[in-house]
Amino acid sequence: MLTVLVVLPTAALFLRVLGDNSEHRSNTELERQGVEFLAALGPLTTALAEKQASALQGVGAEPASLTAAVARVQAADDDLGEDLGTRDRWAGLKDKIAKLQSVDGDAATIYEAHVEVSDLALALYAAVRENSTLNRDESSDIWFLQQAVAVDMPEAVTRVSRMGDTANMVAAAKARQKQALLAQFGTESLLVRQAGDDLTDNLQAAANATSSATLSGNLVTTLDAFRRGMEAANRGANFGGAPNVSALVTAQSTLQSALNALSGVVLKELDTLLSDRIDSLNYRRAESWGLLAVAIALILVATYWTRVRAADVRESLGRGDTGRDVSVQSDSRGSAYGGNPYDPAPAYGEIPNYGGRERSGALR
Repeated sequence: MLTVLVVLPTAALFLRVLGDNSEHRSNTELERQGVEFLAALGPLTTALAEKQASALQGVGAEPASLTAAVARVQAADDDLGEDLGTRDRWAGLKDKIAKLQSVDGDAATIYEAHVEVSDLALALYAAVRENSTLNRDESSDIWFLQQAVAVDMPEAVTRVSRMGDTANMVAAAKARQKQALLAQFGTESLLVRQAGDDLTDNLQAAANATSSATLSGNLVTTLDAFRRGMEAANRGANFGGAPNVSALVTAQSTLQSALNALSGVVLKELDTLLSDRIDSLNYRRAESWGLLAVAIALILVATYWTRVRAADVRESLGRGDTGRDVSVQSDSRGSAYGGNPYDPAPAYGEIPNYGGRERSGALR
């Protein structure tokens, strides 16, 4: 009964610890799958921006970068789509990308068709971070990094592309359309600045909160390049006046290169942090099994020792109780006096009877 009373709470505690450990490991593995999917989405965002620019310039052929990016996302969805719940959303986006080739009309029509597709791509980013639970991670550095790579960076790439293309549309527009396009360009420029500020803030917060020894150093160079691109974009935007298209094209190229480099750094750091967490959880799991094995071994040893001792005590008590009863009975009824144990003890004043030999000697 004592063994059962010890084993039951020990087993219950172990099962609870093991259950929590398994749940954390499953969530972390799902987050790593989300990071892998995000790595495939990055090139797609850049390729869609390239496709939008080339379509507005009258180039009908699909860029090779877009074909490769679609194939990469398709492979990721084949492997991870069921776990991340992206199958339907990716199928709809892929269908929209394929239909871009058939879009015809003026620049505004082509632009709106590409904006719809890029919005669907941003929605796919949101679905991945939501379904992979990256946006609910408890570690501050991981949360800030996923916010940067899954929200701020694709938003920045998309807004920079729209800002540059809107500037080209402003330059080519007639007088009656120019004012509306200038307003649209101003909106996109402000959104680019907002996305850049959010990205910088989140990366800085991640660097301040991280336990990684490499994150801060790896971010320095790429973040500086991104800031220089943002400064060039602001100069090209020429707020309050006509945009400088050539300056914006250069800034757009710089920004996209910097964002691609930043994306690679952040995704690598995310995967490293999550891998370290899984290693830690595996160690704790092995530690829990080891402690359970030690506890069971100690319980078995204690049980065996208790049973052996109990058997020895019963045997010893059995022998000791029989001898002691006989001895005490003899001593109290005559043995102490050297006579027959059935002879009565001598009364007060009588000579004790020490046995037949002594009586016969006395008679002689």
